[in-house]
Amino acid sequence: MNDNDKELYFKRQIELWGKQTQDDLSTKSILIIGCGGLGCSLAMALGAIGLGCIDLVDFDKVTLHNIHRQIGFTLADDDKYKAISLKTLIESKSTYTKVNAYTIDFDTFISTKFNEQKYDLILDATDNLPIRAKINNFAKNINCPWIYASVEEFHGQVCFFDKAHFEEVFKITNKKPAGIAAPIVMQMASFEANMAIRYLAGLEVTKDKLYYCFYDKFGDFTIQKFNL
Repeated sequence: MNDNDKELYFKRQIELWGKQTQDDLSTKSILIIGCGGLGCSLAMALGAIGLGCIDLVDFDKVTLHNIHRQIGFTLADDDKYKAISLKTLIESKSTYTKVNAYTIDFDTFISTKFNEQKYDLILDATDNLPIRAKINNFAKNINCPWIYASVEEFHGQVCFFDKAHFEEVFKITNKKPAGIAAPIVMQMASFEANMAIRYLAGLEVTKDKLYYCFYDKFGDFTIQKFNL
């Protein structure tokens, strides 16, 4: 694609925030940890906005029960590495972003990549508290903000962590999430992605505030906010 094609590709974003901001996005690098439900939606939302580099970390492979809510995968992806499938998806939509897929666990990733890559933002797309505590420590060590998100049943949480510490807010347990359907996963990932886009584009974004979002038994949607 030539420069004219590039401006056409990003036309609606350039109308939103201008060509300079769009050009600046091409210098940004992000890390997405987890390529399941949240990670799929994040990759689809952020993979084609013109970032310079996206690193994906997930050791897991696609299984049949993932596909209904992990919208980046089809039946053809069964038994393939999630990170590699998402890399292929992002690259099929845009030639402007470099994507690296790491099919290793997070502990291995930080032990091998800790000093090699600078990130502008880290995005949590995992499903357990101990890994999120490790993400927080990793982010603090490299002086990088990160966004936490979680989903379960008909509720979810999102927070842009800047100065606050995850372990000061959450008790770290091995609790596993309960049942879930695709829409709430997509909704929380969209919330997280919107925060990420605003930050990376240099727009205002609220930091260190926990958003608890839920649908009640009547299907009414509510957001509660907690300053950390």
